[in-house]
Amino acid sequence: MKKGWFIFTVGLMLLSCVKRNNNSSEDQSLFTGKAGEIKLIVLAPGHFHANLLQKSSIPQVNDSVFVYAPAEDAGVKQYLSAISSFNQRATDPTNWETILYADNDFLNKMIQEKRGNVVVLAGNNKEKTEYILDAVNAGFNVLSDKPMAINREVFLLLEEAYSNAETKNVLLYDMMTERYDLLNIIEKELINDDDFFGELQPGTLEEPAVYMESVHHFYKEVSGTPLIRPAWYYDVEQQGEGIADVTTHLIDLLFWKCFPGQSINYATDIRNISATHWPTEIELAQFEKSTGETRFPDYLQKDVENSLLKVYANGTLHFNVKNRYVGVKVIWNYQAPEGGGDTFMSVVKGTKAILKTSQNKEQNFIKQLYVQNAKELNEEQFSAHLQKAIEKVQKSHPFVSVSPTSVKGEYLINIPVEQREGHESHFKYVAESFFSFLVKRDMPEWEKANTLAKYYITTQAVKLAE
Repeated sequence: MKKGWFIFTVGLMLLSCVKRNNNSSEDQSLFTGKAGEIKLIVLAPGHFHANLLQKSSIPQVNDSVFVYAPAEDAGVKQYLSAISSFNQRATDPTNWETILYADNDFLNKMIQEKRGNVVVLAGNNKEKTEYILDAVNAGFNVLSDKPMAINREVFLLLEEAYSNAETKNVLLYDMMTERYDLLNIIEKELINDDDFFGELQPGTLEEPAVYMESVHHFYKEVSGTPLIRPAWYYDVEQQGEGIADVTTHLIDLLFWKCFPGQSINYATDIRNISATHWPTEIELAQFEKSTGETRFPDYLQKDVENSLLKVYANGTLHFNVKNRYVGVKVIWNYQAPEGGGDTFMSVVKGTKAILKTSQNKEQNFIKQLYVQNAKELNEEQFSAHLQKAIEKVQKSHPFVSVSPTSVKGEYLINIPVEQREGHESHFKYVAESFFSFLVKRDMPEWEKANTLAKYYITTQAVKLAE
């Protein structure tokens, strides 16, 4: 793509561009909550999460969005296409004006011009942590997609970025969208109902107090159309291993649900990290179907053996947090079986109740929450405590109910599907939370501590697995 600015909009493009230039000297660190004061910069978009923050209009966000990226970048094309679709849709269209700078000096250009005050990052993870640090050092607030760090070396950069953010009086935030999933919200309420759940069991290495297992697939079809992934998605040096990527959401949920409002100090609260990993083998025909590439790029040749691409996307991870044992397993298969999809399961063991989440064929691949007696109480006591717990939940979620399953002593927490918002809608809530922190300057200390603890665990796991 030719060097320079490209404006993708409808209307008075030149006037708008001149207006933004005149405002570039404004104090970027002051936020009041007024309309349009959040000026987004999207840096090197390479993942579709980069555009999901803009799927809906947010009053506080300015319609003009600056994008800085390498020339001839496929991620930029995908991003621009998505934003165009949001602007042109029939129902609730957005009105984004995308102003693109595409050339190899895009990072320096962003820092030099400083046309916005919040940098959004979602793309290739190899350079992401350095981008975070550079943006923070330049005085930008940063809203980053996961993972923010994929190995031990860049974890140290992330620590530096958080430290420098305090000096620069800017905020750095991880897009943890799963906190806005209704099932997770309700499970958190139940876990923190002492009368119902009791305390989190200590567990053991073999029988952890919390266990989570997540299965994903490289090749998917959405509405009958293949989801085309960039070739670098198959390179763990750029995307990150499975235990450094998917597990970030799982560990975040663990901290958020089981230790709410508590700071996790990785130096004192995390112990006994262990990990394993193994590859998913991808045939060239499968790779082509998924990426559109007809050969394995040179940077993937290191992972090709006997004409098979070996992607270390699978792994197990065990650790101890505040004297509780946790186990995590992540699997990436190439494609789900006919009629299948991504799956998930978790078990959280309290002294009075055990909570289980399942997303499998039996649940039509929709996450469902179950509870059962941990055997500290008799069935009559457990049933009474469960009913009281559900009544508390119903005060904020009146549509929730409970019913016994065919398994003795097990109950389904009924959360109607029509009450659940999809994953894509959660990005707006993450953004709104972050923007609120910018105005109120009240981001809790545990957000920083727990983010660092999470990435300490995942990056240590990668090192140990190797």
